[in-house]
Amino acid sequence: MVDLPRRLFQSPWEFREAAFFTAFAVIAGFAVQYAGLGVGVPQTHLPYNALFLGTFAVASLSAGVAFRNNAFVNWLGGIPLGLCLIFAIALLSLIGGVVPQTAVKPGSMQALFGLNQIFSSWPFALTILLFLGNLGLSLSWKLVPLKVKNIQFILFHAGFWIALSCGIFGAPDLQRLVVPVEEGKTTNLGYTMESETPQSLPFSVFLQDFSLEEYPPQLLLFDPNTGKIFEERSKTNILVHKGLKASWKGLDIDVLDFIPFALPGKSGVPEPADRTAGIPFAKIRITSKNATTREEWITTGSPFVDTKDAQVGSLLLGIRPGSPKAFRSEVTVQDETGNQSKATLEVNHPINFMGWKLYQMGYDQKSGRWSKLSLIEVIHDPWLPAVYLGFFMIMAGNILFFWNGIKRTEESA
Repeated sequence: MVDLPRRLFQSPWEFREAAFFTAFAVIAGFAVQYAGLGVGVPQTHLPYNALFLGTFAVASLSAGVAFRNNAFVNWLGGIPLGLCLIFAIALLSLIGGVVPQTAVKPGSMQALFGLNQIFSSWPFALTILLFLGNLGLSLSWKLVPLKVKNIQFILFHAGFWIALSCGIFGAPDLQRLVVPVEEGKTTNLGYTMESETPQSLPFSVFLQDFSLEEYPPQLLLFDPNTGKIFEERSKTNILVHKGLKASWKGLDIDVLDFIPFALPGKSGVPEPADRTAGIPFAKIRITSKNATTREEWITTGSPFVDTKDAQVGSLLLGIRPGSPKAFRSEVTVQDETGNQSKATLEVNHPINFMGWKLYQMGYDQKSGRWSKLSLIEVIHDPWLPAVYLGFFMIMAGNILFFWNGIKRTEESA
């Protein structure tokens, strides 16, 4: 007998049919996007997105159990279709990474096909739903009947299903706002990066104090006309301190004295002052081949004291404030019922309040450490615990996988 090549869509279906089906789904998604003039998938919020996701999960698992002997259902939950859908998701994600996901001219091809909003587009949504359905069907066959040997598969794939679905369906419920608040004032208004329209928060933030610590100032030689900075011979940043020696071609500098917090005295000589008002002063000796050696005080200046540089020919020698070392806000957060919490906000050290996370984000950089304005980022993501649960299940599945591998190796030894 002569084996004839299997025709497309001749039973049993395999990778060719899966690739064709996946391509059709993606093309159909772009067609729907185009027909809708570039309008993507409607964004639903709690509780509607949770109800839809729960219904979809129950339907997938029930269909897998009820029709587990159906050839078409077996193919829908099989590996060939799952791999093709993963490839399609990766390809669409690549488009989202290459094409800027920003607003474009309405009516352009990029807008009509949703390339600038690929993660909320119809092709991405259809592909994700098909993949979640594929994963749900395969899970149902391992869940019923439940066997110990299937625990690793269930943990990994169920965790992946939960993390992926909750991360995508929960995206519309993610709130990320910036709250600008001044010292001694209270606000409950936040702003998104995309809009200047304020949004009310379910709590208020009172800023008691903002403080900033800086690294020591830097010694610079520069051209005031062009702003060009000349490199010191060691080609490193020069942090000012007493006893510092620096040199440029034909110019040697010695820092004879350094006062990190001072204010100009009556005689013109800086006097130590409180750190809240004082600014850095450095007494330098300038030795040049073309001029006599001289000594003078220079300072970084502040919003209240003028900057003072040393003239070196057509150039200026000065010190400039160091980069921020740490900045923090002393805040009181209060909800609408009067419950409050006092905390210190620092970078990478958020606090939790009413399910929101508050982060120290920024300040008025023009004012530097005299800033009276603190920028606080507030984030609310009610789906985050579910996403974390999915990740922990994936980790547990991986640990169990390696544990079983070690046991099999020991038993065969």
